[in-house]
Amino acid sequence: MIRKNKIPTILGIILLFGGVFAGVFLLRNNQIFKIGASPTITPQNVRLSNFSDSSVTISWITDDKTASFVSYGVNENVGDVISETEDDQKFSTHSITITGLNPETNYYFKINSDGTTFDNNGIPWQFATGKTLPMNQTTIPISGSIITASGEAVGRAVVYITVSGYTLSTVTSESGTFVLQLGSVRTPDLAGYAQIVPAKTLLEVSATTQDGEVATAKIFAQSANPIPALVVGRDQDFRSLEPSLDGDNPNADLNLPKTASTESKFNISGKKTEGSKTVTLESVSEGEIVSSDKPEFFGDGPAGTKINISVHSETPVSGTSTVSSTGSWSWSPPSNLSPGTHSVTISWIDTSGIKRTLTRNFIVQAGELPAFVATPSAITQISTPTPTATPARTSTPRPTNSATPTATPIASKSPTPKPTKTPTPTTASLPQSGSLTPTILLFMMGLAVIMFSFSTWNVSNRKP
Repeated sequence: MIRKNKIPTILGIILLFGGVFAGVFLLRNNQIFKIGASPTITPQNVRLSNFSDSSVTISWITDDKTASFVSYGVNENVGDVISETEDDQKFSTHSITITGLNPETNYYFKINSDGTTFDNNGIPWQFATGKTLPMNQTTIPISGSIITASGEAVGRAVVYITVSGYTLSTVTSESGTFVLQLGSVRTPDLAGYAQIVPAKTLLEVSATTQDGEVATAKIFAQSANPIPALVVGRDQDFRSLEPSLDGDNPNADLNLPKTASTESKFNISGKKTEGSKTVTLESVSEGEIVSSDKPEFFGDGPAGTKINISVHSETPVSGTSTVSSTGSWSWSPPSNLSPGTHSVTISWIDTSGIKRTLTRNFIVQAGELPAFVATPSAITQISTPTPTATPARTSTPRPTNSATPTATPIASKSPTPKPTKTPTPTTASLPQSGSLTPTILLFMMGLAVIMFSFSTWNVSNRKP
């Protein structure tokens, strides 16, 4: 009888040991077995760019088109949320700009891709904002376009321009064009503005399309407005180009064809259309040059929606506007804006209770032109600026902005559904990176079971 009880007892202890160690392993590595975390929605090439004292851009790519948002905060319990688009559109190239941050502050963030939250191997990515600087009066616009080998425009490509260790980024319009400002470029430590010498400052340009294809080029700042068309799949060298003759307004041929009718095609007899289902900013496009130092911002939206407007300048100004019953809104800054680069951010709560934001960069330049004048390649459909810089797992990425994180994003323990009722999810609604407490408790319980089994085994082996 002793022999018959001994073998099963030993096997039980072995199985118990195996179960304890397997439980500890699974608890510490639960992300590996995340149900539904398809590799095709995993964020790749996560980069940070456009660093300032109050904003940063985060960009990445996915194999499949996904709807995305970023959760961020000053500690690992990220609680604030910003969505990529106001209507949950799906893309495979992603770019989100976070505004309203505090200067010289460390922040953490996670990425939600199609309902699954990803982080940097169990911990959030990190970044730090720069110090507050006066508005840079230097304006050096650069522009360009992305095309395929057959000459077709490439929309929604993420464009990165690295200048002396600092990275700018944006997204091309549907016509494949982009505009950026070198006046906002900072030193790698973000402590001051970089010195741009147009004839000597080298720009390293790269663009990633929604198909994952890449175009790269090198060019000096003096020749970069516009940059010759970047062709997907090619590495181009434009360093020998002559300086651009910028500063002139673009020409436009407004002559009607001989066969054109002189009658107006506007129908003003019908009823006014209802307001837009989402808030829009119609008065300024990304990178536009504004000739008025007190421009009017306006757009459409659902009637009754309250809109918060902030203009980020040397002296920031802000205000509010409410969408009228006709579906339109407007607002002008109470004081004049200084010449130079500015950005305007509008935010509102949509019908689902989610806080939405929209940011546009523009340049104030005195002149006798209309309030808003588009540059030759002004972008008209970009909702948010873009990113580049590599978050590191253990250190804050004070932008050396060109590297790509070496760690692979891992899905957290449970999917975080996109918030639908509150603009800012509570801490409890977002996944944690992991906790040692359950592991310790399980291990202690395992030891207690092992001791009990060992005691029972001794009793069963005593001679009567």
